[in-house]
Amino acid sequence: MTPARLLRRLVLLDEGEAPALLWSTAYFFLIFFGYYLVRPVREAIGIARGADKLPWLMTGTLIAMALANPAFAALVSKLPRRRFIPWVYRFFALTMLAFFLAFRFLPHRSPALGYAFYIWLSVFNLFVVSVFWGLMSDVWSEGQGKRLFGFIATGGTLGAIAGAALTGVLAKGFHLGGLQVKVNPLSLLLLSMITLELAVQCVKRLATLFQLGDVAHGVREPGPGPLEGLRLIATSRYLQLICAYILLFTITSTFLYLQQGSIVERAFSGTAARTAAFARIDLWVNVLTLATQVFLTGRLITALGIPFVLTILPVLTLTGFGALWLWPTFGVMALFQVLRRGLHYAVDRPARELLYIPLGPEERYKSKPFIDTFVYRGGDLIGVWAPTVLAALAIPVGLAAVGCSGLWIGGSLVLGSRVKAKASADPG
Repeated sequence: MTPARLLRRLVLLDEGEAPALLWSTAYFFLIFFGYYLVRPVREAIGIARGADKLPWLMTGTLIAMALANPAFAALVSKLPRRRFIPWVYRFFALTMLAFFLAFRFLPHRSPALGYAFYIWLSVFNLFVVSVFWGLMSDVWSEGQGKRLFGFIATGGTLGAIAGAALTGVLAKGFHLGGLQVKVNPLSLLLLSMITLELAVQCVKRLATLFQLGDVAHGVREPGPGPLEGLRLIATSRYLQLICAYILLFTITSTFLYLQQGSIVERAFSGTAARTAAFARIDLWVNVLTLATQVFLTGRLITALGIPFVLTILPVLTLTGFGALWLWPTFGVMALFQVLRRGLHYAVDRPARELLYIPLGPEERYKSKPFIDTFVYRGGDLIGVWAPTVLAALAIPVGLAAVGCSGLWIGGSLVLGSRVKAKASADPG
């Protein structure tokens, strides 16, 4: 079977879509490959002095997001897409180099450098992914997105698996011609720089395929006004509902993360056994995500529609937290975590990105990054500080999680009705 025929078996592909689909998938692969190369470095350096610093690191990340968004919006306001997107990736590549040099040559590294790297990589991850999906929602139509976004997302899944695996091999060392070779983990920052430049080349290829910047095709670039994205969020009920959806997702994710740590701590003794438990969860998350993205996502979204798909994760979350409340065992928690994370990456995230296709370039490149970064990390911050407040009020975290899940279901239903209304108003 030829590669083209195999691709048509896996994806609901129309004539002429294959080249852009493969470039988009490669682009997403490179982003996640580069990120997962350096993510373990962040974990090792950023929280080396204790996980109790996590709430403060989350706070610092939110402040960094608040500073980065206006700067990004100003860049978007001055440059066309085919120029500002490469600039974003090359800026992050240069900061990779700056951190490499700082870690390599500063004689007495302070903890502040490690914390700065942790915060910077948290900003980097969300921004580069948001810009990627902003471009995808720009160049693909809604019908194409329903069919193809799931397959495009496999690039990110494979990139994450490959990046994490390569980092593990290089950090442990390997034999080459009878010699034991071990790579300094900091060198992975330089390798990540290369993946970002390769991602830029994918952007340039897609810009050519989709004729971005060609005035003859009626392409409209984002207009001036760095605060336009915030104004649109303040005046758009649709964007506000997307904010609420993402905020409740991140809050419930943090609640589950906290419960996961508590359950694993009770169920297993020793670092090795706990690490193995987390690894098993991650393995099955990746298996479920990849299988669903390849075989089911496009067909599910096409058959069921965006409004229905948006309710899947909130309903699963309510059911899962209810089950954990009744049976707080490792098996229940692991099943809940695998299903929730796997379906988020495979189904919920591609469906959520489809919400931006009917919108204009200001919403995609100014409002969307703010939502994907500041609002997202705001949910993390609420989730990580909430247990302290809930403990003072004698409210169980599980009860709060169930309550947030119920609100999330309500919000997803309202958002789904807005999606239907937009489709009816603009059937083309």
